[in-house]
Amino acid sequence: MELFIWDYLFCLLPFLLFFLLCLTRCWTTAHCWTRLAATAAGPRLICKPTALAKYLLRHCGSLARPRLAAWPRGDPNLQTLSSLLCGQLGDTIQFTRDNLLLRDGGIVAVDWAVGTGLGEAAGRKRWEGRKEHQSGGKALGCFSSTPPVLLLIPQSWGGMTPHLKALCHQAMCQGFYVAVFHPRGTAGCPLTTARLTEFGDPADLEQAVAYVHSRHPSSVLVAVSEGSGSGILLSYLGECGSSTYLTAAAAISPVLLGQLWFETAMPPVYRWGALFHRKQQLRRYANSFRGVLDVDRVLSSSSLREFEEALFCSSAQLQQRTSRPPINSLSSGLSSGPHYSQGLAPSVAWELGERANPAKDWDSYWERNEPLRDADEVAVPVLCICSRDDPLLPPASTLPMALFQSNPYFLLLLTDKGGHCGFTLEGNKEMEGGRTEDEEEGSWSHMVVLEYFRVVADFLKGEERDGAGWGDPLREHSQAGQRSRTSNMATTRRRRPTLMRRPRPQAPDQSCVDAEEGNFTWKRSYTR
Repeated sequence: MELFIWDYLFCLLPFLLFFLLCLTRCWTTAHCWTRLAATAAGPRLICKPTALAKYLLRHCGSLARPRLAAWPRGDPNLQTLSSLLCGQLGDTIQFTRDNLLLRDGGIVAVDWAVGTGLGEAAGRKRWEGRKEHQSGGKALGCFSSTPPVLLLIPQSWGGMTPHLKALCHQAMCQGFYVAVFHPRGTAGCPLTTARLTEFGDPADLEQAVAYVHSRHPSSVLVAVSEGSGSGILLSYLGECGSSTYLTAAAAISPVLLGQLWFETAMPPVYRWGALFHRKQQLRRYANSFRGVLDVDRVLSSSSLREFEEALFCSSAQLQQRTSRPPINSLSSGLSSGPHYSQGLAPSVAWELGERANPAKDWDSYWERNEPLRDADEVAVPVLCICSRDDPLLPPASTLPMALFQSNPYFLLLLTDKGGHCGFTLEGNKEMEGGRTEDEEEGSWSHMVVLEYFRVVADFLKGEERDGAGWGDPLREHSQAGQRSRTSNMATTRRRRPTLMRRPRPQAPDQSCVDAEEGNFTWKRSYTR
């Protein structure tokens, strides 16, 4: 019997070897096709064909060479969870915090990256070694007596993700000053008023930007938002217009349509994580908020929309505002006073304008908080990096393509993969002769953003030398912004919602840089 079994297996051995050979060939072919597809499907820059867009295509080499990781490291959920939860840095970045007192008595935090010791020096040396083999010269921040300042804006629920820390580390290696903006009540920032920041309220960010500029008045100031943090960054750019101190901005995996994002179902694991984070922030000050808010109703929310609506809309809250004062306000770190009794103090109400009172309903909330409500007023270039497989955002078909096709200040860099704030790079690249060259693993979006700032700065300098550029020298940019800012403080902005609020979905393939030529010039007009 045993001899029969061995004879049977011996007869099947050629068929098993043939099957394994076919399986190996199929795996090799599929792997080659996967790599070929990943190489062919590069990012697409969708924008109006201005001089800046063409300059970026010529001088921003990272746009054409994404080298994004293939499966399994390129899986969108794996990239997303890795960027939100798992760090890849060997060094711990150290921060020093400035608590900024706002005009209404609130506090926001600005964290300054102060270095990582030998790790930072080694990272700078590695980066400088790579730049010697690339075109385009040195980065915006290297070998400069006045290094630029990079302002980072985290997700709307606050805190520093590993993705943002990696960007901070890479920017420091390239010579940037790095500051991180934390809204009131997030990332350990003390909450001194019974107000949390609405999704698209840029008032706190505006004061933080002015403070950062005052710390480094001779430096170029740029900003990057992460995910839902784009809500206040885009709102700020629209509200301030040409009076902003920023020279350029970028948004990685941005929420461009806020209302649509809150109304679109998010995968459960991400929804639970974001809700848990927001509820933990509210629980810390639950007793103090009970005088002005139905805290139990907010904490029972099962979606981000329910939480946001119950927290900020009068149709779902403030039934107890005039009934009783807050409880244990001093023990929770909140200041007592007229903010919590019969409404806000007159000076504070004047300062807040329409935001002194909660929105009447959900639609009214988005009339004043939609990130792109003032998109036509944006006066600095904004690069948005998006992925089609982003699991946290609505489908790519809902992107406001009309904005990028018509507005010269908005540029969309769209990839087929990358997840949410992922865009993981391969660990090596193929060279001629079958050799491979090791590369530092990281995020392609970080490379693009930092190179984008350098190229934009070079472009503006060239336009300035030609005398027909972005306005007069950049030093006049901040002076004009200050004049406009002073003139606007006397009145409250009451803007009608723009058509960018809910545009019709369009196919992304309808537009790219090589579209019809436009006659746009980069002459700044300081109207604010």
